[in-house]
Amino acid sequence: MHKSKLGNIVIDCQSIDLLAAARFWSAALGYPLPNTLLADAASGYIQLITPPGDTPVAVQRVIAPSSAHLDIEADSLPDEVARLEKLGASVVDTRAEHIVLQAPTGHRFCVAAHASMQNFASVANVWQ
Repeated sequence: MHKSKLGNIVIDCQSIDLLAAARFWSAALGYPLPNTLLADAASGYIQLITPPGDTPVAVQRVIAPSSAHLDIEADSLPDEVARLEKLGASVVDTRAEHIVLQAPTGHRFCVAAHASMQNFASVANVWQ
């Protein structure tokens, strides 16, 4: 048995100016920019400030064409990846902090260790 839930909506930006991209999405969605904006921009990943209980939204610099992808958080990455592979997903890349999969529809998404909510156990789906 393991648990998983939607962890992040990530707006992938093929842009040199991540600050401008983050400012646009912050204004468009009404989510404030973090106080650590410059340091986050240097890392290539800016987490917008979302209201408690809302799905987190991040803006990320990528080399690939601009798009958006979902992060699924799980308490067991191997179990969640195996569950998703049974549904038809395939592993594209394995990184230290997450695993990139591709859905049968061609959409790419990530599976990562849960981190976004203190109450993960009470809101996550339970899988056998």
